[in-house]
Formats: sequence, structure tokens, C-alpha cells
Amino acid sequence: MAIELRQVSLRVGAETHIYETNLSLEPGQFNILLGTTLSGKTSLMRLMAGLEKPTRGELWVNGENVTGIPVQKRSVAMVYQAFINYPSFSVYDNIASPLKVAGLPRQEIDEKVRRFADLLKLTPMLDRLPNELSGGQQQRTALARALVKGAELVLLDEPLANLDYKLREELRDELPRMFADTGATVVYATSEPLEALMLGGYTATLDEGRVVQFGKTSTIYRHPESLASARVFSDPPVNIAPIVKRGETAYLSDTVSWDVPPALADMPDGAYKIGLRPHHLLPVGEGVEVDGEIQIAEISGSESIIRVIVEGNNWVSEAHGIHAYEFGQSASFFFDSNRCLYFDANEILIETGA
Repeated sequence: MAIELRQVSLRVGAETHIYETNLSLEPGQFNILLGTTLSGKTSLMRLMAGLEKPTRGELWVNGENVTGIPVQKRSVAMVYQAFINYPSFSVYDNIASPLKVAGLPRQEIDEKVRRFADLLKLTPMLDRLPNELSGGQQQRTALARALVKGAELVLLDEPLANLDYKLREELRDELPRMFADTGATVVYATSEPLEALMLGGYTATLDEGRVVQFGKTSTIYRHPESLASARVFSDPPVNIAPIVKRGETAYLSDTVSWDVPPALADMPDGAYKIGLRPHHLLPVGEGVEVDGEIQIAEISGSESIIRVIVEGNNWVSEAHGIHAYEFGQSASFFFDSNRCLYFDANEILIETGA
């Protein structure tokens, strides 16, 4: 199902939930809406489903204007973060419910239910009621019901957020494969950059009701078009700092500088910004050395998350190994200047070829 939002916006009372948006999703692709809470992910999904009518603009599906056509008349399935199942129906009947509504023959219903129950490891639970299932089993039941429907558009609104870590990892790996053979266009909302990277496909980064970038997930991560997109696609937060370019040199301060890349060397002298991902700022290594004052050092397994003030900027280092610090301690950190993202005065990425 090809979906196109043409100059779509959504206002609720005096509040703008979605600013003017143009977005095209190709048939059969896995698409991710990545953004923080209240960035507009759910609102966009509801517009795509027909649960909301845009204040302005049009929604086109397969070359047809479907603006205002209700969800009941569309080939859409939606799974929410809070799993929704019929409490008095067995797992079998929950999965079968959309097929029964569609009036399919009993044998075809049975074949499809058992196929997707097997895919989602629900076969031993088919006779159970939802309240006899774990949270993960209930969410898999909701996913199976969305899959069995054979909808052309499947909307998944943070469907793994309430599951335990192990099950999230399993389903995250399986989801793209589940939909690969269905031909469905899948839209998956998440607030986690790592989840977007693991799922792959295409990603739209959202910031306060605006789609700031859309394209292949790996490309957007490596080359965010703006500082806003870089912020959305980084957790821990991307490290940002103002720099001054003079000639072929970038100055973070009077004592910290480095050679700028050739693409920046030809640009006018003046103020710019850099973005540096936390795993590129390390407590040991080579490259540009900066001194900082430790704020928090958190050790999680074999990884350390260190929050540090560098030249007046709140930065984060994400490093392998155990690196213990005390609050207020002075420490040195290192980064490769070739890893920096450079942004102009309008916070638009300057392509350096890195």
C-alpha cells in the first residue's frame, strides 16, 4: 500500500499536533516513526489509519484520495503499546476475530490462525483466556490478530514497550521477518534510536509535530540533515557545542582546536556547531583532548556512561569498560575530529564526506 501525506496538518483546539507534513511511504516497506513522547508519532498513525481527519491537507492511498474515509473502510490493522484483547475470548478466538467478521470459511480461518499462532509461539496457549497469559503472550496475541487480518497497512504504536527485555529482543529481531512475506506496509513508532537501527528499513525523525527527515534508517543515522534530526537519533543525547572557524582551524576554546575537514575549510569563517555522539567521546584514546568536570558516572555491566562538563557544555561519554569517577573530579577525554558532525548557523548539516 503506497501512502502519501500531502501538506497534512492536525490541530486540536488551540494546539498543533502535526505541522504541515509531506511524506510518502512505499508499498511493502518497514517504516519507523522515531521521536520522543509528544513528538507526533501516534497522531501521524491515527491520520494514516483514518482515526483522525487532518485539519488541512490530503491523505492518498494507492493513488486515491482517502481523506475522511473512516478506518472501517480501509485495509488497516493497528497494535498499541497497551495490548488490547477481548477478555472473554480464547487466544484462538481473539486471533480469529477479524477473519470471522470478514466472513471467511471456517477451514480457512483455522489454517490462518494456526499459522500465525505457530509463528508467534502461541500454539500451546490457543485455548487460554487473555488473563491466563503473561504480558508478552498477550502482546503476541494482539500482533497475531494484526497479522492474520492480512491488512495492507499495519500500524504498530510502540508495541514492545511494555514487554520484558528478553522478549523485546526476540520480537524486535522477528518483526521485520514476520511482515517480509505479507507485502504489507508497516509503520512502527518508537522513542528508542537503537530500536530504529535494529529494525532497519526507513525512518522518519519527528520533533514537536514536525517530520524533520525521512529516508533509509542507516543513512539518517550517519548523515542527519539537521541538528534536530541528530538530536532525535541519539540516546544518550548527542554532544553539541559551538565552535569558531578561523581559516582551516576549528576552535572549541582558546586551548582546544583541530583542523577542519576540507568541505568546511572553504566556507566563511565564523560560528558553527558540532555534534559528537557519546560513543565517540572516550576516557582513553587519541585525537583531540578535552578536560572536563565529572557530574555523574554510571556503570552498567561492562559499559560506563559518564556525564561531564566540557568547556561549559554538558556532554556524555559512552565507553566500554569500567571507568569510575567521583563527582567534581577533573578528567581528560578524547575524540576523533573526523567523527564530528558540523552544522551551520541554521543548524543544517555540512556534508564533509566522513
